[in-house]
Amino acid sequence: MPVKKINAPFYERLSLVLVGLISLGYLVILAKELLDPLVFGFLFAILLLPTANFLEKRLRLPRSLSSLVSILLLLGFVSGILYVVGSQISGLASDWPQLKSQVSQSVSDLSDWIQTAFHINATKQMSYVHDTTKKIMASGGDVLGQTFGALSSLMLFYVFILIFTFFILLYRRLLLHFLIWVFSDDHSTVVHDIVENIQSILRQYILGLLLEMIVVASIACTAFWMIGAKYAVLLGIIVGLFNLIPYLGIFTALLLSTVITFATGTLNQAAFAAASVLGIHLVDSNFLLPTIVGSKVKLNALITFLGIIMGEMIWGLSGMFLSIPIMAIFKIIFDRVDSLKPWGYLLGGGNESKKSVVKKMKPATVDKT
Repeated sequence: MPVKKINAPFYERLSLVLVGLISLGYLVILAKELLDPLVFGFLFAILLLPTANFLEKRLRLPRSLSSLVSILLLLGFVSGILYVVGSQISGLASDWPQLKSQVSQSVSDLSDWIQTAFHINATKQMSYVHDTTKKIMASGGDVLGQTFGALSSLMLFYVFILIFTFFILLYRRLLLHFLIWVFSDDHSTVVHDIVENIQSILRQYILGLLLEMIVVASIACTAFWMIGAKYAVLLGIIVGLFNLIPYLGIFTALLLSTVITFATGTLNQAAFAAASVLGIHLVDSNFLLPTIVGSKVKLNALITFLGIIMGEMIWGLSGMFLSIPIMAIFKIIFDRVDSLKPWGYLLGGGNESKKSVVKKMKPATVDKT
């Protein structure tokens, strides 16, 4: 018996879509602790997949060993970059006496300014500093406990990412066969096409991140050179590298840039350096990230910007980082499902050929005169 097709009006279908999106968003928020490292693990697995395939097919390593070696190579690469940056920073130890002198001079200048502006002598200032220090030390245990808890949670988060990356690499064929089985053999070609395009788009996204890092580092080097910072190139590289690290990246770059500039320059230069890093971060978050990275995944700037905002509302900073690849995955799926192609066109940059769009609009725009 043929199934009767129900043509619901657009507003009814739109209402169902909105209800579904709201329900899905609520569930995603509840499952953040699980889904957040899982999605990061999926991204790293896509990045390491060519390496794992090479180790498995060319070097004849077992799949479990090839997955583990791929992760170790990634950790070694990241550790090498951190070691190079750290060794260059350690070379600044010769400026430590100058840093102590700068701090002492700045504290003395600040005390003189307070005494002149507010008529508070140095004795009262030191008394206030001692009282404040006692209060901080009294609550130091709570602050230390919260800081340790945050660092522990962050380290556990990165451990979960590595674990999920390993298991996704290990069971990648099982997951692919599961998808084909779920959608039946009739759609196996479409499933393979979607999987291959997701891998390609996500690798382009990573290339976009690298390009973003280069642009940010170049802008930072120029900004530090303009304010007369002694280590302008090193500071620019630090800002470019740490800008890619979720959570602590921008704060680490801000701290290092300010301290190094203050140790080798003046207080005004340190203030300009801090303002430059914050300004570069704002420009990167609002313009460079949507334009450079969004273009690699073929998303238009408006959707990319809205996705970043929604990602931050749902998952915070990690949501901002993951919003673009997740939307790129949705676009790939939408473009290959007939009923969802209009949504894929909305997410894209309007690159669909004019003839195909006119052809779709033709029945609704025929002149009957």
